Amino acid sequence: MARYEFKLPDIGEGIAEAEIVAWHVKVGDMIGEDQQIADMMTDKATVEMESPVAGKVVELAGDVGDQIPIGSVLAVIETEGADRAAEPADDSRDERPLADGAVQATPEQAEEIPIVSVDAKAEAPKPVPAPRVEPEVAEMEPSGAHVLASPAVRARARDLGIDLAQVKTTSDRIRHSDLDAYLLYNGGSVSTRGAATARPDESVKVVGLRRKIAENMAEANRRVQHFTLVEEFDVSALEEARAMMNRDRGTNPKLTLLPFLITALSRGLAEWPMLNATFDDEAMVVTRYGSVHMGMATQTANGLMVATIRDAQSRSIWELASEILRLSEAARSGKATRDELSGATFTVSSLGPMGGITSTPVVNPPQVAIIAVNKLEEKLVPINGEIEVRKHMNLSLSCDHRVIDGWDAASFMQTLKGYIENPLRLLSA
Repeated sequence: MARYEFKLPDIGEGIAEAEIVAWHVKVGDMIGEDQQIADMMTDKATVEMESPVAGKVVELAGDVGDQIPIGSVLAVIETEGADRAAEPADDSRDERPLADGAVQATPEQAEEIPIVSVDAKAEAPKPVPAPRVEPEVAEMEPSGAHVLASPAVRARARDLGIDLAQVKTTSDRIRHSDLDAYLLYNGGSVSTRGAATARPDESVKVVGLRRKIAENMAEANRRVQHFTLVEEFDVSALEEARAMMNRDRGTNPKLTLLPFLITALSRGLAEWPMLNATFDDEAMVVTRYGSVHMGMATQTANGLMVATIRDAQSRSIWELASEILRLSEAARSGKATRDELSGATFTVSSLGPMGGITSTPVVNPPQVAIIAVNKLEEKLVPINGEIEVRKHMNLSLSCDHRVIDGWDAASFMQTLKGYIENPLRLLSA
């Protein structure tokens, strides 16, 4: 028998270490050649590590969440033959990105999953006799009063912790409707012995993408001097234009509001380039970009990822809709490339109908601005002396106050308003 040292290969240009986000084997496991042994993450991209040899796992480098230097031993495998160190990684091997933190069962683990069979000849359940209706009787409550109520009402009152002597009724006995009225009047402030039990406490280690998010948010809050400006937009006309385009979309994807908003943002950023910028606070240099590389915050099962729509200012509404779908799916499935997850010059974050009334998004350095899309609501609005139902939506803009003044942010939002509330201008610009 021999010991094979599998060393962590260079999985990214300029990367010095990688984080263990999942082990797929344990010490003592017998593994085959090319079997997946671990998932390693660097800069929000997760790569599967596969064993180049077959054998028995005798050592593993660390626990989930540990940082492993490039070139250090990740695993030691006992094999047939002479001792040897891990060979250099084969550059032709596919490094398949994976949804961060995902764990796929090994064949050995799959064999341990119990299979429960059902006996088709199992005896059919015996019929249950109808319950016997109990007569309504007057029983003494804890307060000492005698109250008339059915056994069902009395049992429900016990579960809710209600003293029936405290319940008012307009009849000769207490009914379920009287209990409902009592709960409504008291605001539900009674003991609920039938309520669900509390879940047990649990500790969850912060690793992988969630760890990166925590680090980035802490750094952004420490370095960026945030201020947020919220503006209300009338999107009634824009919604009508969207509905009209969807009715005649052919093979194009169904349009949401996001492609229109990205188009409006691209137009506005062309007029106010100080928001389409990055800030190097060590060199004290602001770089204003001619192209809009729109960062799109995408929620995945393991946390928030920002995919980048390159040259958003040059794309049509339909092209943006297709790119949004493509990048969202790539991010959620873990197949987004490093280039697709970097290089944004401005970010838009949208939670759709769950977006709330307003929000305070956090700037993602070195960017200097981010905008959050809040939910659309119908409102009664006075127009020319008449009350109309209009569709309104708030946009919340957060900026780095070190390089963007309030006047610039307000001017940008008014420019944005001119495009969003006038779809003909937006689509013909």
